[in-house]
Amino acid sequence: MRKAILAGASLLALGLVAGGGGAMAQAPAPDLLRVGVEAGPTSNDPHYHSLITNIAFSRHVFEPLVVQDQQQNLTPGLAASWRAIDDTTWELALRTDARWHDGEPFTADDVVFTLGRAGNVPNSPSSFAVYTRPITSVEVVSPGVIRLKTGAPTPLLPNYLSLVLTVSRRHGEGATTADYNSGKAMIGTGAYRFSGWQPNAGLSLVRNEAYWGPRAAFTRAEFRAMPNASARVAALHAGDVDLIEIVPPDDMQRFRRDARFAVAEVVSNRLIFLHLDSARERSPHVTDRNGAPIANPLRDARVRLALSKAINRQAIVERVMEGAAVAAGDLGPEGYFGTSPNLRPEPFDPDGARRLMAEAGLPNGFGLTIHGPNDRYVNDEKVVQALAQMFTRIGIAARVETIPRGPYFTRASRLEFSLMLLGFSPNPEVLGMLETLIHSFDQRLALGSNNRGRYSNARVDALIQQARTAMDNETRRRLTQEATRMALADTALIPLYYQVNSWAMRRGIAYQARTDEMTLAASAGPGN
Repeated sequence: MRKAILAGASLLALGLVAGGGGAMAQAPAPDLLRVGVEAGPTSNDPHYHSLITNIAFSRHVFEPLVVQDQQQNLTPGLAASWRAIDDTTWELALRTDARWHDGEPFTADDVVFTLGRAGNVPNSPSSFAVYTRPITSVEVVSPGVIRLKTGAPTPLLPNYLSLVLTVSRRHGEGATTADYNSGKAMIGTGAYRFSGWQPNAGLSLVRNEAYWGPRAAFTRAEFRAMPNASARVAALHAGDVDLIEIVPPDDMQRFRRDARFAVAEVVSNRLIFLHLDSARERSPHVTDRNGAPIANPLRDARVRLALSKAINRQAIVERVMEGAAVAAGDLGPEGYFGTSPNLRPEPFDPDGARRLMAEAGLPNGFGLTIHGPNDRYVNDEKVVQALAQMFTRIGIAARVETIPRGPYFTRASRLEFSLMLLGFSPNPEVLGMLETLIHSFDQRLALGSNNRGRYSNARVDALIQQARTAMDNETRRRLTQEATRMALADTALIPLYYQVNSWAMRRGIAYQARTDEMTLAASAGPGN
């Protein structure tokens, strides 16, 4: 199974995987899907927190104008079609058969309201403004047609719109985040209707029988937050849930062999990588081998490349991730717009790494703390430990500190680290990663927002800025590839691997694996 999954002609060519036989410990209700997830939503307000988990839950009730399918291809949503009239004008034909859960028709006025609200929710920890900011005006041409004007050519606008969920003006005008959390404003057009929510515990949904699109397979769906992976696995074994996400690699192997269960998996679009503090003259966790402060060696491209050469990516994939990953040499996996067919993972070359360190004037190495989360990515703490061992072999006195995701990302955003393990996904073009992770930090342009290493290269910036206004696809692809090659040749960051997204389920259910990691009730259906 592993070879068939990872060695196909395209890493994205995966869908439903099901199998097995036998009975569970307790008979499940045939109309109810019980799902064990790593975390529930931080809010039901679809515009409060731009977080993949929140977007996934909100997508059951609310819908975007443009939908990303299981491989993140753009498909019609509440917009039946869209086209660029000129470089700064997009026209969208709206669906005429969609209705809100209260029976009222979906209209262009709801879109106008949504685009005005999405980036302006008070106290948002991560705003959707980045997706709506390019829009300078919305024109209602007719009840079923709108035109969006942008201040500059914005070829990724349909991608941005796929992340902005549409809300009803009738129920959203004057509504607060608390009104969405309570359920008062939870009136959408989606395949499911809101039934109930307990923060940090669970979310209940009921099928929308009047949905305009394909009917969901299950009448009811319950999502149960289970942060501990072992608890999710145990719940599936006990028959307390029907489907779980983010399955540990060793458990995934056992589920494959157990006839009572089925599995689904696909190579994720999420790149796991290292960001390096390449900007500051002094970095907080860089020292000499005795712990004394020194000038920051991570500013030297030779040192950054040495660290990359010191990493045995295949060993991490095979031993730490137990095969549930694919070594990375690009910003996105095979098949994504803007990836380069000639970019390969940096070869493991500890001798070459030591030569580069000597050339940089550091033949005896230096001290460095590697920071990472211990509860965000699959086996994240083990990966950080493995990296430390590899760096030690080229003369780095490597130290490790891993902490829970909440304080970790807060501290990373405050630039408290020197070398940090992170993950990020293209949306769904590689250009989205260049804009966010590699372009120089620029609040005015809203670029480099997640560039926690503060890498800066004027030539790379220029290519990114050209690409983000190139409406012609082939021109944008070429500029994206060129910017990526230049940035990675300078080791702007260190790509490690792409995770394999995994789900396990009881026999009788199949799940359509998604590259974006979302666990959606509508992606589940009957299996063998």
